Amino acid sequence: QKLNDAIKDRVEAYRKENGLKETDPVPADAVTSSGSGLDPHISPRNAEIQAARVAKARGLTVEKVLELVRASTDSPDLGVLGDPGVNIMKLNFVLDNL
Repeated sequence: QKLNDAIKDRVEAYRKENGLKETDPVPADAVTSSGSGLDPHISPRNAEIQAARVAKARGLTVEKVLELVRASTDSPDLGVLGDPGVNIMKLNFVLDNL
């Protein structure tokens, strides 16, 4: 029950932080963590949802942030294993050096 409540709280906070409606879906990786808690990747959809907030905070256009998100997206291993993921460490490094 504690995990369920924590996820509900995270969903609510994520929607509020990113200007989503109560009925908008939230990517699972936005409200859960990896087993180690150290995974530097988030889903492309999670990054896209946050793009407007990041653009505003960084003084960039949403289009520029989305361009950088695409450039920081890693393909599945061997092209088929797993899902694409946005390497947030790489993305933040690029954003910090603009």
